[in-house]
Amino acid sequence: MSAIRHIAVIDIGKTNAKVALVDLATLTEGALRRMANAPVRQAPYPHHDVEALWTFILDSLADLNREQRIDAISITTHGATGALVDAAGELVLPVLDYEFDGPDRLAADYDAIRPPFAETGTPRLPLGLNLGAQFFWQQKRFPAEFAKAAAMLMYPQYWALRLTGVAANEVTSLGCHTDLWNPWKADFSSLVDRLDWRDLMAPVRPARDRLGPILPALAARTGLDPQTPVFCGLHDSNASLLPHLLSDRPPFSVVSTGTWVVSMAVGGKQVVLDAARDTLVNVSALGDPVPSARFMGGREFSLLTEGQPDNWTEDDVGTVLARKTLLLPSTQQGSGPFLHHAATWLNADGINNTQRFAAISFYLALMTATCLELIGADGPTTVEGPFARNRLFVGMLASSTARSVIASEAATGTSIGAALLATDQATAHGKGKRLEPPTDPVWAGYVSAWRAAVEAQG
Repeated sequence: MSAIRHIAVIDIGKTNAKVALVDLATLTEGALRRMANAPVRQAPYPHHDVEALWTFILDSLADLNREQRIDAISITTHGATGALVDAAGELVLPVLDYEFDGPDRLAADYDAIRPPFAETGTPRLPLGLNLGAQFFWQQKRFPAEFAKAAAMLMYPQYWALRLTGVAANEVTSLGCHTDLWNPWKADFSSLVDRLDWRDLMAPVRPARDRLGPILPALAARTGLDPQTPVFCGLHDSNASLLPHLLSDRPPFSVVSTGTWVVSMAVGGKQVVLDAARDTLVNVSALGDPVPSARFMGGREFSLLTEGQPDNWTEDDVGTVLARKTLLLPSTQQGSGPFLHHAATWLNADGINNTQRFAAISFYLALMTATCLELIGADGPTTVEGPFARNRLFVGMLASSTARSVIASEAATGTSIGAALLATDQATAHGKGKRLEPPTDPVWAGYVSAWRAAVEAQG
């Protein structure tokens, strides 16, 4: 094949699935295909509709390739998800939706054997948010099906297997609050050996490894060159981080926004992570531990603003700031820095929908600032993904951290990073607009009022 320039990035998010075409020469996104990604709520448990996703992926690859020759394929997906496949690469059980509460029913048994936070950097999370708890529940609940498994795969590598026939695993997904990985030793955790899963774990390969060319039948189906390489792939938040690891000078932080808002600090202050506040250790595509924190900010935004306009005015913003109209955490409980707080509004009587939108945007920024503080973030903060286009969020984040914030111009923050797996270049994409903290003291007063109100919640 000729030099690799145009990368098709398969990006499976929790809410939406996308296939984006990235131009490595300009580090920009071109064409983009998107579909809603909703779980199938049928027996044996809520699970991902992998066949619908597979049809979407192949149709998108064929469509994009007709517009511009695809030179390579990279993959990124949400975390807390894995697949159990047999020797033929077929699923032995459906890919479980991590918002299913089934694993909680074996919580006591699982807690008795899971490794401590100090070993894995994994906090104990509810539902299926610890992938180890998912696999444990599946093994106990469906022993006959589980016994047929020949390999445990992280979610990006499940799609890589379907594309290439090669089974692999990779550290960014293994290190994403799974209980399965020890980031300090760069090896599987004690849980894997305790449950005799090590032989089931597909070999660990670097994210930028070429697993192989696309399978011949898929080349025929999509019109791609049969030699089109497929890269191993990585976890989506770490895909957002990768361009900055390659080009930025620490200290800095990256906030990856989607269904989850994931904050990652590089070269920040030394802090002790608090597992009770949903901090964790991610593992970067370079294999290094990265202090991180997250909350379900994208989900909260969707629920809170459904059907509401975002055509706010400066007068709306001034009213919210002056009245100190506050939304306190959390509308999505069970994760984030205030796991057990119940959301409440203060000084919200009589506000209109656009003012409400502003207050919601400020709430999400203040939650993000809390996450950044918990992980010792320092230096500028780059916001990737949808929230980068929310000027209210970006402005309040700058105010509440007292540091500059860069709003990334990339429409899909994960795609550029995933595409960079195909190159050795160390220059990140254009940063976007840099915003300094507002100088008007009314912004700082709003931040202080919110923090005092949260502290009063207890």
